[in-house]
Amino acid sequence: MATKQTEPVTVISLRKLSLGTPEPQQKEPKTFTVEEAVETIGFGRFHIALFLIMGSTGVVEAMEIMLIAVVSPVIRCEWQLENWQVALVTTMVFFGYMVFSIVFGLLADRYGRWKILLISFLWGAYFSLLTSFSPSYIWFVFLRTMVGCGVSGHAQGLIIKTEFLPTKYRGYMLPLSQVFWLAGSLLIIGLASVVIPTIGWRWLIRIASIPGIILIMAFKFIPESARFNVSTGNTQAAMTTLESIAKMNRSAMPEGKLVEPILEKRGRFADLLDAKYLRTTLQIWVIWLGISFAYYGVILASAELLERDLVCGSQSELESEVVVTLGDTEGSQSPCHCHMFAPSDYRTMIISTIGEIARLPHDDAFFGDGDQRLPVSHWCNGGTIYIPGSYECINPGGPVSFLIRLCCVCHFCIYSSH
Repeated sequence: MATKQTEPVTVISLRKLSLGTPEPQQKEPKTFTVEEAVETIGFGRFHIALFLIMGSTGVVEAMEIMLIAVVSPVIRCEWQLENWQVALVTTMVFFGYMVFSIVFGLLADRYGRWKILLISFLWGAYFSLLTSFSPSYIWFVFLRTMVGCGVSGHAQGLIIKTEFLPTKYRGYMLPLSQVFWLAGSLLIIGLASVVIPTIGWRWLIRIASIPGIILIMAFKFIPESARFNVSTGNTQAAMTTLESIAKMNRSAMPEGKLVEPILEKRGRFADLLDAKYLRTTLQIWVIWLGISFAYYGVILASAELLERDLVCGSQSELESEVVVTLGDTEGSQSPCHCHMFAPSDYRTMIISTIGEIARLPHDDAFFGDGDQRLPVSHWCNGGTIYIPGSYECINPGGPVSFLIRLCCVCHFCIYSSH
């Protein structure tokens, strides 16, 4: 019986067809970073709350720094201080600020921005209240130095706000935060004009501590930085934070899994001096040296000039030599006669502080377009023109006038080269 032969061609064709079919490839799971999640979620109600709470840290910081200017005439009289002793108070406050800004910055990179912000506020409020009970000048200097150490950690509020803001809004919202510093400055000057002449400087310090204490209770509404959490490997906490922000903003999270490289070494000062960042680090240091020297120098020098009646039109409505009532603790009058701020002096300080409002639309216009050098350069160049003119009634050959002009010229050179 004959058998039917199979056609080998068919087998070969099937084998070729089988080999030519591509095997299905597995799709890679989608991933996203914290920055991508922040951009996807967008701006919403969470960021408004963040702006108000973290921005208010500027109110507390301004009140603690400006407190030195309004209290200096009183402590000069109460403890019969020399000029260098009054200046030492300001110097030690900023010395503490300088040292602990480094310490808190390193600790924030290792243990979290939120924790350091809370510690700094507790620290600042505690020592500020203790300052109001200072029995002597030495204690006052020490306690205000401790306040300066605590205030240096308030910058973590700005960092948290920056890390949660979408890139599109950083250029507008961060310069706008300066309105809180302005509010704090106006608040402490206004309080000083009412409290110091009536119940004394000690009560002014106690009242000035209240905003910081209230703000501490509001911190529970702000989470830890998601960027910090993922850098430490706590991805689940970061995911929970981002999901809650998306829910509050009524927005959607990006699809996929949150992935971010874990940083084993964080908070190293040596990283700033690495070849990759050295040029930027040095530029920023020089720029901020100029900014701090000019801004705080003009503010504190203005208060000193008002106290000594060295500015045109700043003569007190009362006699310049007055006897000072020392408030609730001493219940007597100081044996020394000194010049205290009169209502006209407080008005002068308030008007000069309000002048900072004029720069906000300018800054928002330029920062919003992404150019972050023009607004700084414009205002600093303007300062070199207007600041010396405001002190023309001071002896032009005197050391104060010379330092003011030197400050302005240095500021101009820094930003021109930048």
